[in-house]
Amino acid sequence: MKKTAKAPSNIAFIKYWGQTDSNLRIPTNGSISMNLSNLYTTTTVEFLEKYEKDEVSVNAVESGAKIDRVITHLDRVRKLAHIKTHAKVVSKNNFPTGTGLSSSASGFAALTVASVSAAGLQLSEKELSILARQASGSACRSIPSGFVEWEKGDTHETSYAHTIFPADHWDVVDIVVAINSAEKHVPTTQAQYCALTSPFFKTRLMHIDKKIEICKRLIADKNFTGFGELVESEALELHSIMMTSIPSLLYLYPKTLELMQLVQEWRRNDGLQVYFTLNTGHNIHLICEKKSTDELIEKLKIGNFQNYYISSAAVGTQESKDHLF
Repeated sequence: MKKTAKAPSNIAFIKYWGQTDSNLRIPTNGSISMNLSNLYTTTTVEFLEKYEKDEVSVNAVESGAKIDRVITHLDRVRKLAHIKTHAKVVSKNNFPTGTGLSSSASGFAALTVASVSAAGLQLSEKELSILARQASGSACRSIPSGFVEWEKGDTHETSYAHTIFPADHWDVVDIVVAINSAEKHVPTTQAQYCALTSPFFKTRLMHIDKKIEICKRLIADKNFTGFGELVESEALELHSIMMTSIPSLLYLYPKTLELMQLVQEWRRNDGLQVYFTLNTGHNIHLICEKKSTDELIEKLKIGNFQNYYISSAAVGTQESKDHLF
């Protein structure tokens, strides 16, 4: 049976960093995120007896560690479905891969939904989120719609993501500025192991639950200034943890830092309500309300930041009829 799914990438406002169980990818803290309407992965999966082995293509790449992770996830689905049939998988992103834009989140969310359906399984949204989490932690957040909370949990069954506000709750806009399309030198999965080595990590965990509750209240109240200040501070905190880990993780490029400084100048000097956030990479997310989008785009053009993606809050992973093969 052939099935296709389309999954959004997501941006974490309160970040997930560190794991209590690296095999199950259970995080040390919960997180809050928003799905992105214009950054997505499309994946087609077909289980057929004619395939003598799994045939996998991810953005035209057919071998390597990324492909091995896909096959491992197919094995999870096969185990649930009690089948041994090999599969053909074709997956494509519409944005740069491995650059800190959560391509693994959208990739494994799409793979989860497409492969589960192709295997003839019927899983709840919670079950799909739990399954996606095992392949990529942040993938669990791309399963539900809109503004999402990933419950940390303390067991396999209690660590999952769910919608806290629908996609149309607030007209927040996320503009991803692609500084460079080069893949980051240390993948997120590998970098997670360094979290506990930062001397500031335990202090972060002491305050993270309160920060999550504040973030949810700010979204509920549509308090953009308070929300933006929290989100920007959280991004800087995350990168402070990474920079003080052993080994140190330095993801930011000079152009990343330039744009971060410009954002603060635009707020201070021009009154433009925009804030930045970052994942584990050099590309940057600019957060504003819809009414500020045109002014922000004009600023980016003047600053010669020409490569960007504009997204609003999006629905979660959905099945599609647009097969890739």
